Amino acid sequence: MLAEALEAPAAVARQLAANAPLCRAIGERLRAEPPRFVATSARGSSDTAASFAKYLIEIRLGLATASLGPSICSVYGVRPKLADALFLAVSQSGRSPDLLSLAAAARAGGAATLALVNEAQSPLAAACEWHLPLLAGPERSVAATKSWIASLAAILQLVACWSEDGALLAATSRLPDDLAAAAAADWSEAAGLLDQSGDLFVVGRGPGYAAAQEIALKLKETAGLHAEAYSAAELMHGPMTLAGRNFPVLALSQEDAALPGMVELVELLLARQVPVAVVGPAARKGSIALPLAAGLHSFAAPIAMVQSFYPLVERIARERGRDPDRPPHLSKVTETT
Repeated sequence: MLAEALEAPAAVARQLAANAPLCRAIGERLRAEPPRFVATSARGSSDTAASFAKYLIEIRLGLATASLGPSICSVYGVRPKLADALFLAVSQSGRSPDLLSLAAAARAGGAATLALVNEAQSPLAAACEWHLPLLAGPERSVAATKSWIASLAAILQLVACWSEDGALLAATSRLPDDLAAAAAADWSEAAGLLDQSGDLFVVGRGPGYAAAQEIALKLKETAGLHAEAYSAAELMHGPMTLAGRNFPVLALSQEDAALPGMVELVELLLARQVPVAVVGPAARKGSIALPLAAGLHSFAAPIAMVQSFYPLVERIARERGRDPDRPPHLSKVTETT
């Protein structure tokens, strides 16, 4: 897991160079024939990548983006009405029957279909009109790391080309260097807080919510910790009551319009004597401040956060006597129906 996570910056550099012509072509087509909305479908870590796509597309392009339940076709036999939509499927293996049936239904129903898949020869890649390869290379660890980062890099490049947003294009170009710096960042100060906790919240806002989802999933999957991801706003609607001395919070923040709200949340938690580790500019006196490079684009920052987190969770898993490469009861490819 650790070796593969540290391969991500090089994998992203390779991917961005190889996919640039295709991303420009897809972007040109989507500008000429704008979809009415975007529907995503994915499972596991890939679904947290789809969450990142939702925020990026809605914020940068103003298009409503929603996740479809893959089982609506394979289990319930429903054919969703997706005419003139963009259907975006994200998968590491591209072999889950439920995703395949939904992709086929979307294409038959008149949607433009795009698969982000690591295995280029997979059935899902063949089922969609466009296939944007992740080019992360083989992953032997059950936990997806470099393929998750590659998924977000592909989404970033796609939307940058689609929107022709100069700042986003620049952030995409520098992403491999940003990831290399993030891989070297030391988050070990949070190891004790996370390792000694039976339960914790991971919170983010906007694009940072996708990073919170991935971090919480990996803490459960590899380290056996009960971690739940919440939007910082949703935490205030009930779950906040659980946070306390024995129920810490890992807060993720980036420089964008959500920052004041994240600062307010961190200060509220600290006032209640909740242990808090904070990534990014929302860190305050009394919190554990985890490093995040200054100047990152708000949509590149969450990708860098997870790149820095992977070595930490690998360490925590081993310290807890678990094998992060082979979590119990899990397999690399989950063929759900």
